[in-house]
Amino acid sequence: MASLPAIAPPSDPEDLIAAIAARRDRMAFARLFDAYAPKLKAFYRRGGLDSGTAEELVQEVMLTVWQRAQDFDPRIATLSTWLFTIARNRRIDHLRREQRRRGDLTDPTLFGEPAPPAEAVLEHAQSALSLRAAIAALPNDQAELLQMAFFQHKSHSLIASERALPLGTVKSRIRLALQRLRDSLQATS
Repeated sequence: MASLPAIAPPSDPEDLIAAIAARRDRMAFARLFDAYAPKLKAFYRRGGLDSGTAEELVQEVMLTVWQRAQDFDPRIATLSTWLFTIARNRRIDHLRREQRRRGDLTDPTLFGEPAPPAEAVLEHAQSALSLRAAIAALPNDQAELLQMAFFQHKSHSLIASERALPLGTVKSRIRLALQRLRDSLQATS
């Protein structure tokens, strides 16, 4: 059985893209790549990109050409205009990705809250000590209920259930504890 003769890829760039679009001609793509990859890389290098990034972007452009060869319309633009438009768009995409990766160094959310002044830290620590002392001075039943409500975040009904106390008793003991704390803290300040 006689083998079919190999079809030589066309040499005109627009014929190359037509062969790629029509029959996914790998030889035509290879010739197109050989003709335009160095020009695209030079375009990227002149734009300030390093060699590795330029080569990556050339690969992306040529992959787009392979995938979208059927979109090329010679009535709208020449092949080189179409290729360099794709290349420009890939460069813009690359710059946007880099900008997102680096972030905006002037963004105030990057810096967090400033450290509070030493006086505020000291005042907060002293207040915490005063509060602990005032809670320790409460009767045990009030201190326990207060701790369950405010430090363990339990509802009054849950506390009543766990302690087998009427809900009104729990509420009144917590209210009494808060009043004693308020009085004690006001007396110390």
